Amino acid sequence: MHTLKQLNSGELKGIKRLQIADNLTQFPPAIYELADSLEILDLSNNALTDLPDDLDRLTKLRIVFCSNNQFTELPEVLGRCSKLEMIGFKNNQIEQVSEKALPVQTRWLILTDNQLTQLPDSIGRLKPLQKLALAGNQLTVLPDSLGQCQNLELIRLSANQLQAFPEVLLKLPKLAWLAFSGNPFCAPRDPHDDFKTVASQDLTLQEVLGQGASGVISKATWVHNALSLPNEVAVKVFKGEVTSDGYPEDELDACLATGSHDNLVKPLAKISEADQSALVMELIPEVYTNLGQPPSLVSCTRDTFTQGQAFSIGQIEQIVEQMASLLKHFAERKISHGDLYAHNVLINNDTGHILFGDFGAASKYGHLREDIQEGIANVELRAFHYFVEDMLSLCVAEDLNSKAYQTLKASIA
Repeated sequence: MHTLKQLNSGELKGIKRLQIADNLTQFPPAIYELADSLEILDLSNNALTDLPDDLDRLTKLRIVFCSNNQFTELPEVLGRCSKLEMIGFKNNQIEQVSEKALPVQTRWLILTDNQLTQLPDSIGRLKPLQKLALAGNQLTVLPDSLGQCQNLELIRLSANQLQAFPEVLLKLPKLAWLAFSGNPFCAPRDPHDDFKTVASQDLTLQEVLGQGASGVISKATWVHNALSLPNEVAVKVFKGEVTSDGYPEDELDACLATGSHDNLVKPLAKISEADQSALVMELIPEVYTNLGQPPSLVSCTRDTFTQGQAFSIGQIEQIVEQMASLLKHFAERKISHGDLYAHNVLINNDTGHILFGDFGAASKYGHLREDIQEGIANVELRAFHYFVEDMLSLCVAEDLNSKAYQTLKASIA
């Protein structure tokens, strides 16, 4: 984090990334002094309503973050920034995106939690677009031109006003991660009346174990354990009414509708209160570690992995077999997980057993037409193929020529 004092003094000359959160209401002119070097501009968590019309003077700018501000429209000047490829305006009050506001080289567009009622037809010009986050808006339809975005791999459409499943998505050859719960065309949530409910004051949250788009997971112990649940549990506290994946209520619904499986984290109870919504889950033993890490600004939609991380082809086969079993389980229950990634997998490196979780992007689709159901299942299958591809990229050198490696590689060709 930087300060206005540092910026105005010239102390930041030559930096590539600038981040200022200081209740700004105006764009600081001194930012132009960084034009020779600035690639990433983060002005999130301010009170900005606009960007200057000459922002394109920042000729090296690749990434702009302006989340948690007061924009009511996406500034048109962004469309004139010659190298801009990632745009993040989450949690503003944006009602419209003009036909000129999106640069053709955009790879990653985040407009979560705004007030959009439609997208511009010009979005079809964004040939490199890979990630599109639109949850928490007022969209009723998607433009047909979205079908021209042939490189789109991830889209979040939950918590909108879509009247029908947008079939244009099923024509996208690379789409693998799809979330659409919480729209009028979706099936109603199941009541799950038999699922246990506890009060927040019954638990004491301890250290944070991890967090994702939809919530923060902490270890917890009981103050009052009326249901005789395990003494130590994990609690996922959801982030507000709408997350980047959708509504917490839809996550809970999909999680419970999926049922039990040996490779799924087990839900135990829920907390449903005016000021807090949470899911109580079994506490995973410490021998389990993350299989992967979330995508980076560079990898965009694909997971990253720890340097030096490697598996034998036998270990990879074991991991893939378990994930394939999960995929079959989801398909049988007409659930699209929407976030089938290694970073949502925990692995016991001693036994090779994996545990999978995080239903924030999950959607039920059993009520839709059979051809749409088949298309959604194929999208999820594509995510599985990417997962296998990632696992094979971690294979030890001595197994690269093995028959097992070649067979697995051929299965996703």
